[in-house]
Amino acid sequence: MVNSEYVLRAATADDHDRFVSLFATAMMFESTPTDLDRELFEPERALLAVDGDKLVGTAKAMSRDLSVPGAVVPAAHVTAVGVRATHRRRGILSSLMSRQLREVPEALAVLWASEPGIYGRFGYAPAVWGVSYEVDLRKVGPHPVHRGAGRIEELPAEDAPAQLAPMLRELQTKRPGVSGRSEQVWRKQLQDEPENRGGKTARQILVHRDEAGGLDGYALWRGKLVWGPGGPSNEVTVEELVALDPTAYHALWHHLLTLDLAAKLEYGHAALDEPLQQLVSNPIALNRRLTESLWVRLTDVSRALAQRRYASSVDVVVEVSDDLIEDNNGRFHLTGDTEHATCERTESTPDLSLSVGELSATYLGGRPLAEFAATGRVTEHTPGALSVTTAALRWPAAPASIEIF
Repeated sequence: MVNSEYVLRAATADDHDRFVSLFATAMMFESTPTDLDRELFEPERALLAVDGDKLVGTAKAMSRDLSVPGAVVPAAHVTAVGVRATHRRRGILSSLMSRQLREVPEALAVLWASEPGIYGRFGYAPAVWGVSYEVDLRKVGPHPVHRGAGRIEELPAEDAPAQLAPMLRELQTKRPGVSGRSEQVWRKQLQDEPENRGGKTARQILVHRDEAGGLDGYALWRGKLVWGPGGPSNEVTVEELVALDPTAYHALWHHLLTLDLAAKLEYGHAALDEPLQQLVSNPIALNRRLTESLWVRLTDVSRALAQRRYASSVDVVVEVSDDLIEDNNGRFHLTGDTEHATCERTESTPDLSLSVGELSATYLGGRPLAEFAATGRVTEHTPGALSVTTAALRWPAAPASIEIF
């Protein structure tokens, strides 16, 4: 229950269209449900707040996996969190989020925050820094591609899901923070209705083949005609770029940075350690902007810490506090390295104390634990434990989330 007026319940398949309509209204956009949307809907994972016969709040979790340091694990992908404007500030959102976190079967939940100020209250923390580019194509100066760099081809949309999926799966083994996609999710991702293009062209799908003919990279992009005082100043929007090899990475970016008639390129899902700056003579013209992207919330501390791997050996007892999930409170003995990990409850004296928020922020290896000790949010009880644990939690590749779900 939210209070005597409102009831929380799981959705049914028949609720789908009303669920979507309420969330779209709360977010102030238009949405027309499709058969594919209904097919992807998991009613048992969607929560509704109901006032009489009226829906007043929504939240859902999608069953997808996520790459974490050294592994790919199930993660609840939380989305469609909204409250009817007439029912704000009545505790509905808090009730939805709290119940959802207690019920998800996965050891972690992830989301993109439309309003970052909301989700820290529920133990979520930004765990991935994203980098957005607004590239001045006339000044950036891309380095030329060397001979023997394979070839770039256009791929028909109907062939894309089967051809692109293996490359995304392989990227998950290389970089944390990447969400996996089922065949249905791929179809949804590649939908390209003209009314949803925002004045841009149809999506272009490029693939890169190595010298042996194998696929090792792809890019999804659109163009937009812009006519300036001096002639064409077209805009390029890169939606997604995946490359499994440095040669493919360079070739795809060179192609996009040298498109005829284009003056600007936008890309919103770069990693903090994105190599693109190494491939241009004027990195300032990339016009980079740092943003928060993926937020993480551990729902089962012991299981989550055992699922990932560690950059160096760690043997530490951490004392965790969690205001929402009682089972996460207590002391946990974590041991691990690059090959294995265990995490079990213990009564031993803690080496470190922290809340679930700090663990969540550092879980994907992109933020150092010592960052939070500087503000008193991590307490070191055993000298040296903080530096050892910080080093173990970090990961060689920065995490990156390449889609908003």
